[in-house]
Amino acid sequence: MNDGVKTIGVLTSGGDAPGMNAAVRAVVRTAIAYGCQVKGIQKGYSGLLEEEIIDLYAGSVSDIINRGGTILYSARSVEFATEEGMRKAIRTCQEHGIEGVVVIGGDGSFRGARDLSERGIPCVGLPGTIDNDIACCDNTIGYDTCLNTIMEMVDRVRDTSESHDRCTVVEVMGRKAGYLALNAGIACGATSILIPEIEYDIQEHIIERMEKTQRTGKKHFIIIVAEGVGVDVQELAKEIEAKTGVESRACILGHIQRGGSPTAKDRVLATRMGNYAVKLLMNNIGNRVVAAQKEDVVDYDIFEALNMKKTIDMNLYDIAHEVSI
Repeated sequence: MNDGVKTIGVLTSGGDAPGMNAAVRAVVRTAIAYGCQVKGIQKGYSGLLEEEIIDLYAGSVSDIINRGGTILYSARSVEFATEEGMRKAIRTCQEHGIEGVVVIGGDGSFRGARDLSERGIPCVGLPGTIDNDIACCDNTIGYDTCLNTIMEMVDRVRDTSESHDRCTVVEVMGRKAGYLALNAGIACGATSILIPEIEYDIQEHIIERMEKTQRTGKKHFIIIVAEGVGVDVQELAKEIEAKTGVESRACILGHIQRGGSPTAKDRVLATRMGNYAVKLLMNNIGNRVVAAQKEDVVDYDIFEALNMKKTIDMNLYDIAHEVSI
């Protein structure tokens, strides 16, 4: 029995993340199973303002669970953040009969969901971001896939580094968070991992570690650097070479980290979250963020979720460097 919203909008906002399509599919299929209609809002909040809205049916989301990116497209909107933009978004929802919205994205997307909820359009946010920087959530949609992509790419880089007795400095994404870098560094056996949460000293955190490793007979090295550290990896590679005499190169993985077919973990996570979000709206519950904690899917007030702070696991950081020599 559905006593809540009868027409649900779904959008993807901000940077794309593998698994977003699986979440869209779960929203559509769950809503239809309970007698709801679904409107796909293309290009995020920008599409909401421009009325780029399509009807979604069960067949609309066939064979998308395995696809990276987002069939709804994504964009950022400066206008949406203004009061006039917000009024325009509300009018669009009303004109299209949209009574609630599932927003798939990061913390910036959740702020938009909060603002819509405050103005009478209940929204539920799903954490879709490769950065894994949503504090209330252990793992975000897209994080596991991105982590595996980084691991695969670094494994390939290691082959050529080993062949040339070279040090490769690899920059990975993550915005201002070091979760991707830390876990990728562990998975790839990096000699050193630089993350925004910990101020680094090149001598202590890189050179001395390389020298200690050299004494074991190892001649090639992988250094993982989170983009949020703010260092020029090309210049860092030159400095490492000057200080150690080891030929050093920089490798910026870039947007390849966003693409690819989502892992089984991300597909299952996105499906569970999409299903959960629809059921919240069906019970007239909005202004929530869905989160994964351990094996459970739970929800938080958006205000609470946005005010939570996520900290790096220092024990994991210590382990990474204890086993890197």
